Amino acid sequence: MLVYQDEPNAFAALLSPKHPETRAHWHGTGTKLGRMENQNQVLQRLRSVFRSGITVPAQFRLSQLNQLMSMIQENEELILKALHQDLAKPKFEAIMSEVDIVVNELHFAIANFTSWMQPEYVSKNLATKLDDCFVRREPLGVVLIIGPWNYPLHLLLLPLVSAIAAGNCAVIKPSEVSAHTDRLMAELIPKYLSQECYAVVRGGAEETTSLLQLRFDHIFYTGSQAVARIVMRAASVHLTPVTLELGGKCPCFIYGRVDIAAAARRLVWSKYFNAGQSCVAPDYVLCSPATRDALLPALRETLEQFYGNEPQKSPDMSRIVSPRHWTRLMELLKKSSGKVVVGGESDQQDKYIAPTVLVDVSEDDALMAEEIFGPILPILTVASLEEGIDLMNRQEKPLALYVFSDEASVVNTVLERTSSGGFCSNDGIIHMCLPTLPFGGVGTSGFGSYHGRWGFETLSHRRAVMLRGWALERLNGLRYPPYQENKLSWLRWTTSAKSSCSLM
Repeated sequence: MLVYQDEPNAFAALLSPKHPETRAHWHGTGTKLGRMENQNQVLQRLRSVFRSGITVPAQFRLSQLNQLMSMIQENEELILKALHQDLAKPKFEAIMSEVDIVVNELHFAIANFTSWMQPEYVSKNLATKLDDCFVRREPLGVVLIIGPWNYPLHLLLLPLVSAIAAGNCAVIKPSEVSAHTDRLMAELIPKYLSQECYAVVRGGAEETTSLLQLRFDHIFYTGSQAVARIVMRAASVHLTPVTLELGGKCPCFIYGRVDIAAAARRLVWSKYFNAGQSCVAPDYVLCSPATRDALLPALRETLEQFYGNEPQKSPDMSRIVSPRHWTRLMELLKKSSGKVVVGGESDQQDKYIAPTVLVDVSEDDALMAEEIFGPILPILTVASLEEGIDLMNRQEKPLALYVFSDEASVVNTVLERTSSGGFCSNDGIIHMCLPTLPFGGVGTSGFGSYHGRWGFETLSHRRAVMLRGWALERLNGLRYPPYQENKLSWLRWTTSAKSSCSLM
């Protein structure tokens, strides 16, 4: 496996179409040709290896999944150290959300991928009764995986598990923002996985932009909506399919009868886990004024139980990933017209923002204009279930939607009348840990899904296969010219809707 490295830059610097480097990259001029040639050579080599069929046999896939498992298990301490250096992730959170979620995904894939590979036989009609008709899952080819910084191991390796299980080669691009994990992945992956089939590319905006000019067989991107638009524009040049795992403003609607103490604990845990830097974290709370008044003291009490009187000194509170992201969050807080009732303290040098709660927040507040992606929780009030549903539906479709209520009618009404990538009642984040559920967005929160078999399907081509012999030629003669009415009648009967496909 080759590892290519470039100077780290913030990918977001190239977001604007007015940026001269962006124009140069997208229009194919002004690029560093040496870098592109090296990347293209790697891509062509991987494509050649893929065409040789080396990644297709189940035994090869199994060996690589086992090697990836060994990489994580044998280097757990190095991984935990890198995650702490990047985000000050507590060991507990890092093991739960980075290490074990990948290990569990690997166990699930290893136990099931051979059954996923089997042909799926389909129902037939009379005209195809003697044929073998099935769906065959085939690998796509060379997949580009672009990982984010907030869960730099989990969100990089889970798509890789899917790519390997489906029999693909892959180019793996870790986020340069989480620099220590980026460096560690570039060091470890070549030691454990086949150097012929998988390549790690390091670097920042320029490296990623030049990568996107190449033709891959699938691009799997996790990150922001702004960069996703760049990815889609680049992929459209080659008609490359993409999976976009994005985010959005995930609401938590608390309505009706509810255990306030339990709701506060689950809300605080899911919101401030990883300092709120989770694409499925509750972004804002909707509730009635009475529920808000009952919830606030429970939130204060829970925060003190979880992080103490001085959360900055708590070993269980992560930090904001970079000074730029810290500044963005503080500017959002300053622009808000809401009232800070919990937290609000910050330390720029430490990249720390206290767990913060605001009330009196309106729908047009600065905190409601974009995904917060930090430890800031606005609470909005609504007078009725209907008003809450209407407010959520006026927003873009989120990656996750949460409802806290003891009333099944409330939960079911919100489920039926809203749309989101995932849905969970009376908890947050936890639904994405089950590998039998698909994980993915809808609308601006992304499209395509993965985890378990869903990732295998996303990175496989479902090829329709019909294997025919020369029998029943007399029956086949019904479709040959010269056409006759009696032939048409017989043909329509043999291909009737009582079966699942039509001969024609």
